[in-house]
Parts: sequence; C-alpha cells; structure tokens
Amino acid sequence: MPHPDHSLNLLSNVPIAKKQAHILNAHNKTRVDNYYWMRDDERQNEHVLAHLHAENTYCDKQLAPIKPLQNTLFEELKARIVKDDNSVPVKEGKYWYHSEVRGDDEYSRHYRSTSIEADNKELLLDINVLAAGFEFFELGEVALSPCEQLMAYSEDTEGRRIYLVRFKNLETGEMLPDVLENTEGQVVWANDNKTVFYVKKDLKTLLGYQVFRHELGSEQSQDVMVYEERDSSFFMGLGKSRDESLIIIDLASTETNDTWVLDANKPTGEFEALMPREDGHEFDVDKLGDTFYIVTNWQAKNFRLMTATNETIADKTQWFEHTAHRENVLLEGVELFNDFLVLSEREQGQARFVVVNRQGNCMALEFADPCYYAAIAMNPEPDTCTARIYYSSLTTPGSLYDVDLATGEKTLLKQQKVLGSFNGDDYQSERLMVTARDGIKVPASVVYRKDSFKKDGSNPLFQYGYGAYGYTIDPSFSSSSLSLLDRGFVYVIAHVRGSEMLGREWYEQGKKEHKQNSFSDFIDVTKALVAQGYCDSNKVFASGGSAGGLLMGAVVNQAPELYCGVGCHVPFLDVLTTMLDESIPLTTNEYDEWGNPNDQQFYDVIEAYSPYDNIRAQNYPNILVTTGLHDSQVQYWEPMKWVAKMRELKTDSNILVFKTDMDAGHGGASGRFKSLEEKALEMAFFIALLN
Repeated sequence: MPHPDHSLNLLSNVPIAKKQAHILNAHNKTRVDNYYWMRDDERQNEHVLAHLHAENTYCDKQLAPIKPLQNTLFEELKARIVKDDNSVPVKEGKYWYHSEVRGDDEYSRHYRSTSIEADNKELLLDINVLAAGFEFFELGEVALSPCEQLMAYSEDTEGRRIYLVRFKNLETGEMLPDVLENTEGQVVWANDNKTVFYVKKDLKTLLGYQVFRHELGSEQSQDVMVYEERDSSFFMGLGKSRDESLIIIDLASTETNDTWVLDANKPTGEFEALMPREDGHEFDVDKLGDTFYIVTNWQAKNFRLMTATNETIADKTQWFEHTAHRENVLLEGVELFNDFLVLSEREQGQARFVVVNRQGNCMALEFADPCYYAAIAMNPEPDTCTARIYYSSLTTPGSLYDVDLATGEKTLLKQQKVLGSFNGDDYQSERLMVTARDGIKVPASVVYRKDSFKKDGSNPLFQYGYGAYGYTIDPSFSSSSLSLLDRGFVYVIAHVRGSEMLGREWYEQGKKEHKQNSFSDFIDVTKALVAQGYCDSNKVFASGGSAGGLLMGAVVNQAPELYCGVGCHVPFLDVLTTMLDESIPLTTNEYDEWGNPNDQQFYDVIEAYSPYDNIRAQNYPNILVTTGLHDSQVQYWEPMKWVAKMRELKTDSNILVFKTDMDAGHGGASGRFKSLEEKALEMAFFIALLN
C-alpha cells in the first residue's frame, strides 16, 4: 500500500471555463454546446491556450502530493530497461541491418554490416542527432534503394504525422538536397534507383490523397502527380510487392479496399487498377513470381486465401481457392516465401501460424501460454527456409524466434531483458470467458502476482480496453505493468466487441448501430471480476486511449459507480459533433466505423452514447485526462470540452485533472524514457487513490 503522504487532496482553484452557447441543429433536433469555442484549428487562440495552461497548472498542483511516488515509479520503469541494447540483425540484400541504443539516449542508432556479427558496422542514422532541438521527434520509414547505395527516411517533429522526407548517399555519407514535404512518411523506390513515389497529405483533412513521382536531383515542385483519390473515406498507403516487381497503392476504407499497381521497372508508366473497386470487398494482395495471393472476404466473412495470375486477377470469379473460409477461424494474413506460405490465423481469440509447403502440406505453429501475442516479424528475404516470429505473453517478455519452416523447430534469437528481480514464474495469467448481459461470452486476459493474489475480493484491479476498428489488443508482456502487479494489482484486458478477437463477427457486433456492445462488454467484465472475487469493488481502475478513450467516456457515464479511478488518454469524446463536421481531419473516413450521423438513424445511435453529449448530473470516478495539443487523430478540444462540461455537471468531489502536452500529438511523448513519465503518472494516480 502507498505511503499516506502520497494521498490526493482536492484543491479549490479549479479552472472553470466560460460558457458561450453555440446552437447545433440536425434532423429537427437542437443541441446547445457551451464549450464549442474551445476549438481552434490554428492552435493560436490566446483564450484557448490560456485555459489549457490553467488546466496544466491545476493538474500539477493537484497531483503535487504524488510527485514523489511518480518519480519512484518512473525510476522503477526506467531501471527495468536495458540501457545498452541491440536489435537482432536482419538480412536484406547484401547487408545485415540492426539498431543500437546506449546509456540514457532516448533514441536509437541504425547500422548495417556485411555479416550477422556486425563486426564492420556502418552508421546509417543517429536518431539522437536528428531529434536534437525538438521536443518531439518520430522517425517514420526508412527505405533503401534497390542498389542499397541510397537511403530515404521520413521524420515528424510535431506529432501530427506529417512527415518530411530526406535522402542520404550511403556511399559518401552526404545528404542529398532533395526534401519532400507534407508526406505520409512512406517512400517506395522504383527499380531504376533514382525514382521514388510518395503520398502527399491534404493539410486540412490530414488524409493522404495524392501519389507523386519524384526523380532525385529535381525540386519537389517538379514532381508529377500519378494518382489522386477523390473519395475522402479512403486511407492511402504505398508498398512494393514481395517480388519487388510492382509498386502498389493501397486504398482502404473501413469496409472496402482498392489496389492500383505499376511496373517497378517502368516508373514513368501509369498506375492501373488491379481489379474493379467493389463496396464491401475487403482484401489484401501480394505477388511472388507469377502468382498473386489475395486474402479476401469475398463470400468469406472471416476471409479466405485465393490465388490468381496476371490474366485472372481482375476477375475474382476466375480466382483459385487456396485456403477455404472457416466459420470459427479468422484468416488475418499471409507471408510469402519461395517454398512456403505462412498463414496468420486466429481461433477462439488465440493467434497461430500455419506453414504450407509447395506440396500443400500444413503444419501449425502454436504456443503454450493461456493467452499470448504472436506475430510474423521482419522477413525481407523470400528465398529462405526460416521465418522470424515474435512472441510474448502476459508473463513472458518479448521473444524473437527463427522458425525452421520445414520442421517447425524454433530457435530463440533474443528475449527482452527485464532488469531487477523479475521472474516470470512469480506471475500467473488466465483467459476468462465472461457472460455479458446478452448471453455472449466475452474474453478477458488476466495476470497477477501469485504471492499477492487472493481470490477473496481484496485485490485492486486495473482494466484496459479498446474495442474499435477491428483492432485486437493481444495479451503481451509489459515491463511497466510489473509496478502495478508487484503492488498487488490484478491486470486485465477486456477483449470487448469491436475488435476481431473472436473473428469478423466480433468486430461487426461492436461498430455502428451495435457500438453499445463495446461499452456493455467492458462494464460486464468488471462486474464479473468483482463477483468472482478477483478484486475489491472499491479498488477498480480503468484506462483507455483514443477509441479506448471513447470507451472510457461512455463507461463512466453508464456505470460510474464501478470505478474508483479512470485514465482517459487522447480520447474521442465528442463523437456526434465531430462526425457531423467534415472539415475535421479524418471524419469522413470514419463513417463506416461509427455511422454517418447525417443519416438520422446513425445520428440517434451516436447521440445515445456520445460521451460529451451524455454527461449528466451524477457522481463520477476520479479521472485523469491527457492529450496532445498537436494531436491529428483526435483533436485536443474533445477532451478539453469534455472536462469543462464534466466540471459543470458532476455532483461529486472526486478528482478531475486534465493535462495537455503542448508539444506532442496522438502518440504522446517521444523517446524511450520520456514516454515512461506518462505511464508513471497514471500509475501514481491510481495507487494514491487506494488511500
């Protein structure tokens, strides 16, 4: 239990925002938004900035008593991290590539060498040097030319995911004069070693919508636009086929995919649609040799694997079925090798891999933990008989394996070191299936320290959730969570509907008109864990970020009595107003996820749960809210407005603090140590509330 000096006390100088009525009308309904004035697209309004600074000052003063605890936790988190660490070298072309981090450096250095031992390593990039002078720095993508003599890399120095692309000559070490501004960060080289393609962003919507061709040595103003996407519901990405023969434009909305391709040997040619765009057709395609491999939902809700040739790819009725659809197995992807395919699948929430050889023989690769995360790691070379696989569980640190694709034998290359007294045998994980209010079984991944856990309703509990976009939060190891587990906390991930944990249907039952299921599932998991003795009902904490912040906002409106404290990070809270405003970045791309409220059916659906619109006069938990001023995904004013309205209406004296990082974006602070401060803050907040 924490020392009493770490307890929190409510201060009286709470920032109170002015109320300025703004009328919003739609479908013959009127809403009054008293805090609409907080929106400032330019981030320059002095009244807005003054209020954010006032909130930061109040937060710092309010949480001052727990600053020593936060510092203690920060040092704990930092002390578990190996200061001098190397990644496992990856072979691509003639070289082996790896990264190193040293001492108290926030960022890594990137190297290559001609041997796996890295005995003649050559420095490619020192991110510490690049980041010097910036409060925020993120390295986007590094792309090497086919001849391996030139390198392109992208950088974001604001946190808005708007990247600047630079070029370096690896033979001479000199930087090229070429600079590409306002990009998505991806760069794809044509096979001529002098032409690159990139995606340019619309600075208003922040969507990538145009593909440009750039020839080294020319000005960006001379670049040629080779594709423009006019449907703003699509995200755009660039890639290259597995056999390096095609440059690929990937277009993806929530429910539809489209792909355009160009011969990588003919960069001045024109991109062509690989197949006709079809609403509701989701697929991912790659090519190796003469064969296209398509993971598709065509007549297959949980996806199947099809193959095609250049002659048949445009007509899916001529595709050949390689792996059939299965009702209880979600096909998530395929990795192509010259002599093998590796299928990534999920059954009953558990990831697995199936290796298929040229003869069609199958071999499953599975793991023993009750719940875990596993993924195909970097395998840039298709001409190999081994594949790298990453594995982690709630009790097993991240581990990188080489897997013999002929035998299935795993060779451990490296496991994340956790400094201090960590021993995985001290912890226990479980997979629970909780019955929700509608009778559906909801998975929950649970971990606790064996010597401090008693199933008698005495432990504090920390519950995390997300539940959107079909994104699955797998149970993986987190060294930072040890600071909670070692203090007696039970940690649980509620795999609510809205992810694809139990297949495509699990996602579809947590979006649009079914979105309430995500919130109900989270609440019902909490209730079940209390009822089953996993925790003390007065010591339950919850946290979520982005769409998980929406989850938190809805949950505290609907079941505030269940939670002692809640962390709400870069949260999507003003759903109805945002989804009605197409000028807000990324709004139109979200219609297939939440529904378009310009249609009254979805207006009513969203209005019923939108956290900002459903704040009412009632008691709420203690709440810590964080955001970044330059967040491009969820605008800062959503949590700002939510906190102001919460302060106005809530009837309790519990703590509500709001902290804005004036330099960061959606991903929070950059750097391996600075980001730990945010984790330590939330942990200290929760631990102190146990008093």
